[in-house]
Amino acid sequence: MHDTSNGNTCSPVDISEKDILAAMKHIQGYIDISPGDFKEVFQVAYSHAIQRIMNSLTAADIMTSPVNTVGIEMDLRQTATFLAEKRISGAPVVDSDGRIAGVVSEKDFLSIMGVGKPESFMQIVAHCLKNKGCMTADMKNHAIRDIMTAPAITAGPQITVGAISALFIDRQINRIPIVDADGKPIGIVTRTDLVQSNLLAR
Repeated sequence: MHDTSNGNTCSPVDISEKDILAAMKHIQGYIDISPGDFKEVFQVAYSHAIQRIMNSLTAADIMTSPVNTVGIEMDLRQTATFLAEKRISGAPVVDSDGRIAGVVSEKDFLSIMGVGKPESFMQIVAHCLKNKGCMTADMKNHAIRDIMTAPAITAGPQITVGAISALFIDRQINRIPIVDADGKPIGIVTRTDLVQSNLLAR
């Protein structure tokens, strides 16, 4: 995102005066504007373009659909295997009626293993070596309902990209299931989806 506080704007690339002069020379015809004014106009226009896209794109435009889900009665071994096979770090959990009951992610597994929020893979390894396998044996007797995060934060397909971004920051989440009027998942938006949607503006 771009800093628009106090009327200041900035683009993701620091534009030098040399860059601006080269751009002005590239444009055919006479431009009655100084390099400083040119830079300011560009930065403001860029900021407005980002805001326009953030407020016009919706979850329906960027979500991954269909979404991989796990059943609430699945055990942790089944869930971990499923996530590994799908190469995803988390997924919505659905009840017997197919409605969202929660969300499970790597951090939920790490929490029950007593790791907390590791900063690196080697930190996980070190913890497990110190704690005889991170209590993985005890995990075999648990179902996904025992470790999932609930209630899940969900949204409808018309939520804007800007609103999703704010939710990710405020609620410190990495994914949000997109549901229909019955609370059944129709897609999912992750931080990766947000990054890719922002690239559309560049």
